[in-house]
Amino acid sequence: MYSENHFNSIDWRELPPAPPDGEPDRQYYFMARCRRKVEEFERENGRRPTANVTTFGCQMNARDSEKLAGILRAVGYEIVGTEDADFVIYNTCTVRDNANQKVYGRLGVLNGYKRRNPRMKIALCGCMMQEPEVLEKIRASYRFVDLIFGTHNLFKFAELLDTVLEEQGRVVDLWKDTDQIVEELPVERKYPFKSGINIMFGCDNFCSYCIVPYVRGRERSRQPEEILREIRRLAEDGVVEVMLLGQNVNSYGKGLERPLSFAELLREVEKIEGIRRIRFMTSHPKDLSDELIAVMRDSEKICHHLHLPLQSGSTRILRAMNRRYTKEQYLELAEKLRREIPDIAITTDIIIGFPGETMEDVEETLDVIRRVRFDNAFTFLYSKRTGTPAASMENQVPEEQARAGFDRVLKLVQETAREQTARWQGQVCEVLVEGQNESDPSLVTGRMSNNTLVHFPGGRELIGQLVPVSLEECCGFYYLGHRRETV
Repeated sequence: MYSENHFNSIDWRELPPAPPDGEPDRQYYFMARCRRKVEEFERENGRRPTANVTTFGCQMNARDSEKLAGILRAVGYEIVGTEDADFVIYNTCTVRDNANQKVYGRLGVLNGYKRRNPRMKIALCGCMMQEPEVLEKIRASYRFVDLIFGTHNLFKFAELLDTVLEEQGRVVDLWKDTDQIVEELPVERKYPFKSGINIMFGCDNFCSYCIVPYVRGRERSRQPEEILREIRRLAEDGVVEVMLLGQNVNSYGKGLERPLSFAELLREVEKIEGIRRIRFMTSHPKDLSDELIAVMRDSEKICHHLHLPLQSGSTRILRAMNRRYTKEQYLELAEKLRREIPDIAITTDIIIGFPGETMEDVEETLDVIRRVRFDNAFTFLYSKRTGTPAASMENQVPEEQARAGFDRVLKLVQETAREQTARWQGQVCEVLVEGQNESDPSLVTGRMSNNTLVHFPGGRELIGQLVPVSLEECCGFYYLGHRRETV
């Protein structure tokens, strides 16, 4: 694990450890080399170089960005919030086309910064870079980008950074796939009291609309001993809440030499002293087992919140999406969850406008929303992703029709979510305080076990603490309350 003593023991003038067996020591060797170059910059300019990491996308991208920022800080960069910096890296998402367009738009701004600061370095990484047509566009239209790499070799960032600082010209390092998992690298956590933990990478589901298996690769699970060791270290460092991350955590462990179910992993995580809350993201309905539901029900640490993507309430559309469950099976799962864990919050993802979808199919989705009563839902218009089966399907839905269905779904989701949130009014619940309220500094903001936001009077000394709060006023999707002595 990262330490100053580790760096001090590295002789950067020697040859680096050979890949792949030399990881992660090979990357620490290149961090030591980068440190030398950063020190040269500081001597020449009378200041440390600045770096900015901007994240687009999911919790896994956010966790990856913490690793990138950790490496930059370890080699001597000052991490700043502005993109007008000496080194800027965009960690990209490509789940929907608008994510790509945001990146292209921001790159135009970065070009202006680079004209004023020619020594500035610009890097792009993440899912978007794994698409061949994106790489072609970046090569042709954004020649000022210095470094391009993808999802499979993110652990090589220190080595790539060293090359960029050493040479003039663009560096491109993209892998089609990998079975390597390299952790034990520096991490710059956004919150000192909570952290995401990668337990697996990639996806084997190949939903017909989704680009993720093509850009993140096939499913591969980390060894449970490595995961538990990392969480123990986090607990020793003051972390009280962990979120276990994977594209489909329910299928964790299937490829291990000694298979271990996700439910069994959760039981082991629960034993770790100091960890008070356990979350996970994301669950696929086809793999949600009775064993996992029972572990959630009986646990004192696992949060009573499950994100269970529906995508569509129509069995016909679910079949076309290659989701491998039916409307009836999803409803049965939701009913079982509500029965076994009455206070659970169920959130979901819904896509409207999938090829071939009719208003009758939208009605099926509305029916599921009414019956499950989601606590929240992320609702999206279908986004055609080149290279996926759905992109070449006939009967692409006209935008006007898709928007009409989207508006109806969004309206109902908001209604049911407000009603679900209001269930807790008048109760006292434990809240993990995450920070001061951005609008009113006399308040602090935190989350309940079911992920509902709560604002209440308090000072910065409460940040990172679990505090009992009386939920006095439900304001749609959040609460205003006051601190109590006990739950």
